[in-house]
Amino acid sequence: MLSSLAPFTDDGRVRVVVESPRNSTLKYEFEPALNAVTISRQLMTGLAYPYDWGFVPGTKAEDGDPLDALVLHSSPTFPGVVLPCQPLGVVVVKQKDDETGWISNDRLIVRPAWEGHTSYIDNVADLHRQTIQELERFFLNTAFFTGKKLRIQAWRGPRFALQMIKRVTVKGS
Repeated sequence: MLSSLAPFTDDGRVRVVVESPRNSTLKYEFEPALNAVTISRQLMTGLAYPYDWGFVPGTKAEDGDPLDALVLHSSPTFPGVVLPCQPLGVVVVKQKDDETGWISNDRLIVRPAWEGHTSYIDNVADLHRQTIQELERFFLNTAFFTGKKLRIQAWRGPRFALQMIKRVTVKGS
């Protein structure tokens, strides 16, 4: 099952399971009980995923779900595809809803391990300022009609990302 994969490959790359591919206007979600990808909801009009969106298997973040991940690359993949990736950093996010209050719901930012259009990027600090602002706006907009409030707290680099993945790795993964 996808959810039982270890977060790291044998050569130390981070695994990301794609849920919603680049350009999708639907939010897909992996359902472990079904071992299948389902549709969670439609994004608001005019909004689409700028890059592949998914999760790091074998992890459990503060919100109870696997760690979220955005894969920066130029081509969409497909729901359920597992990508070996290099961590670039983390968008530190606080999220509030009526049930939980404020919790961490950070987003891991990665790039594929293979050579491609983003292979020159090693750190989120390498991203253009406009790209960072667009990603922040995307994250805020995707939560707009969900009843959740988001606050972007900070951007952190690859060392922080690796420490976070290890911290939220489920024992035995």
